[in-house]
Amino acid sequence: MKFLFWFSFGIIAYAYFGYPLFLIILSGNKKERREDAAETFFEPEASLIIPVHNEEKVIEEKIRNVLNQDYPKVRLEILVVSDGSTDNTGEIVRKFQNEGVKLFEQPERKGKAGALNRGLQEAQYEILIFSDASIFLEEDALRNLLCRFSDHRVGCVSGEDTIPGGGGEGAYGKYELYLRNLESRVSSIVGASGCFYAQRRKLCEPFPEGMAPDFFSVLKTVEKGYRAITAPSAKGIMRSVPDPKNEFERKVRTLLRGITTLMQFKHLLNPFRFGLFSIQLISHKLIRWAVGFFLILLFLSNLFLFSSKMYSVFFFLQIAFYSLAAIGWMGFSGPFYFRIPLFFSMVNLSALWALVKYFKGIRQEIWEPSKR
Repeated sequence: MKFLFWFSFGIIAYAYFGYPLFLIILSGNKKERREDAAETFFEPEASLIIPVHNEEKVIEEKIRNVLNQDYPKVRLEILVVSDGSTDNTGEIVRKFQNEGVKLFEQPERKGKAGALNRGLQEAQYEILIFSDASIFLEEDALRNLLCRFSDHRVGCVSGEDTIPGGGGEGAYGKYELYLRNLESRVSSIVGASGCFYAQRRKLCEPFPEGMAPDFFSVLKTVEKGYRAITAPSAKGIMRSVPDPKNEFERKVRTLLRGITTLMQFKHLLNPFRFGLFSIQLISHKLIRWAVGFFLILLFLSNLFLFSSKMYSVFFFLQIAFYSLAAIGWMGFSGPFYFRIPLFFSMVNLSALWALVKYFKGIRQEIWEPSKR
């Protein structure tokens, strides 16, 4: 039981602390790359694709946000693809057609992949930007994202999606951004911001339904020999999901798509072919997704070691942590000491449940945007 306890503890510790430390050591003296003055004036022509489904509450704000970007309008086309919307989304978008916004409506719902693929068919330019309706960009976000393509080795660039406030989703998001930026310095990121990223058109293949488009784009980019990196100064703001129960369901859907995508690219897990990137993929994805399983093993093995004082203290700490999470789940999620345990537990439970669904043959075919 001691071996099981410490092995589980080691896996969990590596997933959240050991892997970032590994990246810090590898990055050495490499500093976070900043755009120089010449680079920020690199202004490639780009097509911005916004897939939407029943987004009447935010779509006008989103379009105005894009139109106010500090980027030459003659070098940017804006395409909104409405995926079977039944509300007033289409009518709202049509108000902006005189300002260059193009609307494409799909009467039947085909999912996010279908909406993005319609955007691929209609887009004119060689750099494609994918952005959800739920993220609102800082004024220079597009410029700071697109200038990274001045490096011909770069095939995919991820922006930064931030959630204001502390605790839960916001704290986890900051941790993920920190990790992603470390990966970008060392090699390539293993996942982009699903709400805001860009890719070279020549690397972009039709998105299969049931997979995570941002993850698919990154893996396809690396597979073809290009780098996928971050642009930390290309920032956008998202609102948090108000109901943790809805957040759990969203996480399960997202993780199920991620697992499905990785299984299609499992050859990238071979470090003899893909080197450091394979180690990153195993560490950031496979091991992280399995943490929920090892949390259960840690708890159960700790129960059998209860007679030892050190192990009993550790057991009571686990009980206290999960009690705080349970209180947060019941609605008392104000202070950070409820929100952080709640979100940590929820993320790992959702990954575990997504793995169970995957191995049962269940796939996530229909896209349901989170209401933020």
